Amino acid sequence: MINNKLVVGISQGDGNGIGYEVIIKSLADARTLDAFTPVIYGSSKIFGFYRKQLHNIDQLDTYVITSAKDAKFKKINIVNCLPETVYVEPGQSTPEAAKSAMTALDRAVEDLKNGLIDVLVTAPINKRAMDKEGFGYTGHTEYLQNKLGAKDVAMIMVSDRMKIGVVTGHIPLKDVAGSLSTEKILVKLRLMNESLKRDFGIDRPNIAVLGLNPHCGDGGLLGDEEQKIILPAIQAAQEEGILAFGPYSPDGFFGLGHYSKFSATLAMYHDQGLSPFKALSFEDGVNYTAGLPYVRTSPDHGTAYDMAGRDEADPRSMMSAIYTAIDIYRKRAAYDKLVEGRMTPREKEEKQTRKPQIV
Repeated sequence: MINNKLVVGISQGDGNGIGYEVIIKSLADARTLDAFTPVIYGSSKIFGFYRKQLHNIDQLDTYVITSAKDAKFKKINIVNCLPETVYVEPGQSTPEAAKSAMTALDRAVEDLKNGLIDVLVTAPINKRAMDKEGFGYTGHTEYLQNKLGAKDVAMIMVSDRMKIGVVTGHIPLKDVAGSLSTEKILVKLRLMNESLKRDFGIDRPNIAVLGLNPHCGDGGLLGDEEQKIILPAIQAAQEEGILAFGPYSPDGFFGLGHYSKFSATLAMYHDQGLSPFKALSFEDGVNYTAGLPYVRTSPDHGTAYDMAGRDEADPRSMMSAIYTAIDIYRKRAAYDKLVEGRMTPREKEEKQTRKPQIV
């Protein structure tokens, strides 16, 4: 606990990508340190390397630590969890960068579980490179679901303009239809409905559900998943009191701006949801993992090797990820206290350490 400010853990991601650049730019304004205390998991050496590549950045007040418990308020805290021999190759996919990303992520999640940080923001990783080094997961979402013991999770892309979740995530397109089921869609609708209320403060969220096939199958001519799988899931959700509607044909749904009439949209597969999202909200979009016991966000872009080390990366998505995580944490805390009487890890710590008053 640092001066009653939330502690935001930030894992470095792939050190050869734009992660450090967008992190540094997001924290460059000293006023941001009045709102929260950042703890970066990675390397002060790599931080310093990218700091030197950036222009128009004033002196940064950094503080190198070995544990988040030693973090200081009004400082950019860096947990050195990588060896001093670590080196940087901007724009290159290397085994060392993949291993370093895994190490930083593991350390950040450990501290998250131990209550040393309040929320986690993850910088972009190279999934393929990490898989070659034994990561064992197709992305952050699957990793965090396992490490944090969540039964079900949902990836929700968030911006001021829209919120879009997906039923199937990082799988080949040819496997999407066979991976869909009424129960899987219903699970995602339950997660989204709960998250919209608990994490985003929406009392009665309404959720649009997209179809799978062109023109929603055209009455079975172009596919029957809408009738056999998707519509039954919508009806089951409605019976549970969830305001789910559809299925809608994606082209007209986004082309006519119908997404703006709903609290969120559920897409059937990754690119069906993320393509329109990034077309409309790429600069400030955030990837949020609903269903976890802790708050985790990330920017909606990848490592962008082609920009690495060139002072070209736009930090707005990372900044949005940080402030969205803080906002969700506070909304969730308020919801839990009001509706369920639950206490956040920070509140539990404060209660345990609070001295009794003598009256």
